[in-house]
Amino acid sequence: MSRILCMRAPRRLLSQPILATAIRNARRYASSAPQFDWEDPLASKTLLTEDELAISAMAESYCQEELAPRVLQAYRDENYDPQILREMGELGLLGATIKGWGCAGVSTVAGGLITRAVERVDSGYRSGMSVQSSLVMGGIHEFGSEELKDRYLPDMAKGKLLGAFGLTEPNHGSDPGSMEMTAREHPQKKGYYLLSGSKTWITNSPISDVLLVWAKLKETGKIRGFVVDRRDSPAGTLETPAIKNKNGLRASITGMIHLQDCPVPQENMFLEVEGLRGPFSCLNNARYGIALGTMGALEDCIARARTYALERKQFKGNPLAKYQLVQKKLADATTDAAYGTLAAIQVGRLKDEGKATPEMISMIKRQNCDRALQGARTLQEIFGGNAVSDEYGIGRHVANLYVTQTYEGQSDIHSLILGRAITGIQAFV
Repeated sequence: MSRILCMRAPRRLLSQPILATAIRNARRYASSAPQFDWEDPLASKTLLTEDELAISAMAESYCQEELAPRVLQAYRDENYDPQILREMGELGLLGATIKGWGCAGVSTVAGGLITRAVERVDSGYRSGMSVQSSLVMGGIHEFGSEELKDRYLPDMAKGKLLGAFGLTEPNHGSDPGSMEMTAREHPQKKGYYLLSGSKTWITNSPISDVLLVWAKLKETGKIRGFVVDRRDSPAGTLETPAIKNKNGLRASITGMIHLQDCPVPQENMFLEVEGLRGPFSCLNNARYGIALGTMGALEDCIARARTYALERKQFKGNPLAKYQLVQKKLADATTDAAYGTLAAIQVGRLKDEGKATPEMISMIKRQNCDRALQGARTLQEIFGGNAVSDEYGIGRHVANLYVTQTYEGQSDIHSLILGRAITGIQAFV
């Protein structure tokens, strides 16, 4: 599988020895005497295939060489460069778990390793990629007609068409069943629907070409998915204003979707799925990526805090790393990252075997987001007053991880999902 992905990678990345080195190191670890590795404490790499190791190494190389140098200024300016998705498309990172239509067709775990590499740099960059890959491309692939797949997936895989996913509304976040956006049959144009309503907190919406939105049919009240193509939408029927002055995910672009009798052909409606099963299925794919992605953010916080604690001298010239409270903070966060990574790999394997349940994904999304946020906040204390400076990076991760803990199912909502599965009692009503 990685051969498909790597064939699309720029020569400058493939010429580096990083892919071969990753595989060689994993083999050496498996055959040598055990030695603790603080960057992989429970040897999760031994659970990965050679393809997965190569894909992970390539994604890490791209993210550290191309994304990391840009993120600080992008976060300061609240600016997202759409070229990033085109670069990811050239590498085969978009819609990577989809087979066909120019996508790489890698394993669920490999897809999660890509999100981990991106989120190690910034959750906002991962959010932009996840919406494109898991929510929009994944939704079209799972529920769209063959004609819709052929029309949109190849160019979306290359980053030539950008996507947004519209579910959350101004009055309905955790309660999507109460959505107010409607779709009614066009009174004059047979075979068309008119969509009206608003969505908010929509990643990529201001720059999107393709918007997958969910609306209630006026005639039946059933929830259906519609692919809205900006290029086919008459002036005044579609607006996607940006939401500015965010406290987190400033390196991604967020906006709204306003539809006013926007005409959409019936063939752009998902005919085979109705109700919340459609959007929730898309969200499950994205939630898996978040679960492994947040481990990348936490790992970056650990690396930054460890370096700072070793280099910063206090109290008679001793490194901060000498002191027990600092070591405990590092130990707690490192343990959470190791456990979270193993859990995500296990669920990814089950997902590819058709054995994963939505509750499993709720569990790892909730746990990994919560522990990443708590770990980052605690590690931030190691930096003292310097944590306030954005040049140290950890404050950016903390702000971002609050958002990842909130979107695509806030942790309390996932607690109720798990509680219902454990007790059989519905707590949402």
